[in-house]
Amino acid sequence: MADSMKTQLVSAIHLQEVELQEKPADRLQGSKNNHNNNDETFTVEEAVETIGFGRFHILLFVIMGSTNIVEAMEIMLLAVVSPEIRCEWRLDDWQVALVSTMVFLGFMVCGVLGGYIADRYGRWKVVFGGFVWSAYFSLLTSFAPSYGWFIFLRSMVGCGVAGVSQGFVLKTEFIPAKYRAFLLPLASIFWMTGSMLIIILGMLVVPTLGWRWMIRLSVTPSVILIFLFKFIPESARYNVSAGNIQAAVETLQKIAKMNRTCLPPGRLVEPPVEERGSWRILLSSSFKRTSLILWYSWFVASFAYYGSVLSSSELLEKNLLCVMDADREHQVKHHHVEGLCYCIPFALSDYQTLLISCLGEVALVPLNIGLLNVLGRKMSLTVLQLLAAIAFMLLNICTTMFGFTVLLFLLRSLVSMNFNVVYIYTAEVYPTAARSLGMGFCTSFSRIGGMIAPFIAQVLMSQSVIQALSPFAVACVICALGNFLLPIETKGRALLQSS
Repeated sequence: MADSMKTQLVSAIHLQEVELQEKPADRLQGSKNNHNNNDETFTVEEAVETIGFGRFHILLFVIMGSTNIVEAMEIMLLAVVSPEIRCEWRLDDWQVALVSTMVFLGFMVCGVLGGYIADRYGRWKVVFGGFVWSAYFSLLTSFAPSYGWFIFLRSMVGCGVAGVSQGFVLKTEFIPAKYRAFLLPLASIFWMTGSMLIIILGMLVVPTLGWRWMIRLSVTPSVILIFLFKFIPESARYNVSAGNIQAAVETLQKIAKMNRTCLPPGRLVEPPVEERGSWRILLSSSFKRTSLILWYSWFVASFAYYGSVLSSSELLEKNLLCVMDADREHQVKHHHVEGLCYCIPFALSDYQTLLISCLGEVALVPLNIGLLNVLGRKMSLTVLQLLAAIAFMLLNICTTMFGFTVLLFLLRSLVSMNFNVVYIYTAEVYPTAARSLGMGFCTSFSRIGGMIAPFIAQVLMSQSVIQALSPFAVACVICALGNFLLPIETKGRALLQSS
C-alpha cells in the first residue's frame, strides 16, 4: 500500500514538471502570435480600398451628390431671374451682369477661406455651414427691396455655396480609386437636376406668383439636406492628418459594418501632418507647375461654363440669334430705335430650350467616363477644351431654332464634362494636408472667370455676337495647350496623404 502511494506521488510530481516545462513554451508562442498581430498596420488608403464599394457609398453619393442640386439651383437662378429683375428695376446690361459677378465675388473670397478652414478644422463643418449660410441668405434675397440689396444678398449666397463645394473633397476621400472615374462624373446628374428644377420653377411660378416666390421655393432642397447631413461622417483622411486616429478608426469601422465587410488586420498607423492647410504645399517644387496650370484651367472651366449658360439665356431673351425660322415672339429686339425694351420675359419655348440644353450635361456622361478611363485626366481635359472652342464658334452660324438647340446641347455637354474632369483631377492630385485648400484656391480662380463671363455674355453680346463668343473659344484653346503640359497624371493613382 505504502509502495503504491509512493508510486502515485512520484507520477504526480513528474506530470507537474512536464506541465511547467510546456506552459512557458505555450505562453511564448501565444505572445509571439500577439506580437505579430500588433506589428501589422494599415493606412487609410488601404482601409478604403479593402472596404471597397457598398451601401455607405450609395448613401454618400446620393446625399453629397445632392449638394450639386443646391449649387446648380443657386447659379442657374441667375439666368432665369435676369429678365424679371431687368424689367422690375429697369436695369441696364452692365447692372444685370453685375448680379452674377457679385455672386462669384462672394464665392471667390470665401473659396480660399473655406478651403483653409476645411484643412485645419474638418471638411464636414465647412460643408454643413455652407448649406445653412446659403439657404438663409437665399431666402432673404426674395425679400430684397432694391437692386442694391439684391446684389449684396446674392454675394452672401455665393459665399455659402463656396463652402458647399467642399463636399466634393469630402466625397472623393471616401471613394476607392478604381471607382472615382465612374462615380464622380455621375455627379453631373445632380447638377442637371438642380438646373432643370430651377428652370421648371421659373416656368411654373414666375408667370403666376413672380420671381420672389420662385426663390423661396428653391430653398427647399437646402433645408431637407441640412437634416440628412447627420448621416455623413467627417473624412477619415482628415482625422488621420489631424492626429485623431481613434475617430478615423471609428468612422472606418462604421463604413465597413455598413458595407458588410471588415478592415484590414492590424492597427491604423499614419503620422499626423503638422503643416495642414498651408499654401506653401501648393507652390512647392512638387506642385508649383501643376497649381499654376490648374488655376488657369479652373478659370477657363468656369468662364466657358457660365459663358455658355448666360450666353444662351441672353441670346434667347434679347432674340439675338440668327434664326431662319423665327416666330413672332423671337422678333422682338432688346435694342430698337426708340431706346431699350426692358421687359422681354422668357417665352415657353425659351424655357424648353434651356431645359433641353440642361440634358446635355448628362447625355454624354458615358463618353466622359470612357475618356477618363482610356485617355486619362490630362488628355481628357485637352480634348474637351478644343471641342468646346469649336462649339462656341458654331453658335455664330445662321440656323433653325432646332439647330441652335442642338448646338447649345453639345456645348453644355462639353463644358460640363470639362468641369467634371478638372474637379476630379484637382481632388486627386493634391495631398490630404492641402486638398481642401488646393480646391479652395482653384474654385476661387474659377470664380474670377465667372465674374468676367457675364460682362462678355450679357454686355458685349448686345453689340456683337461673334465678338462675345470669340473670347470663350480663344480661352479654351489656350487652356487645352496648358492642360497638355500638366506634369502629373492621376489615373488609377492612390490619394496622397502628405506631400
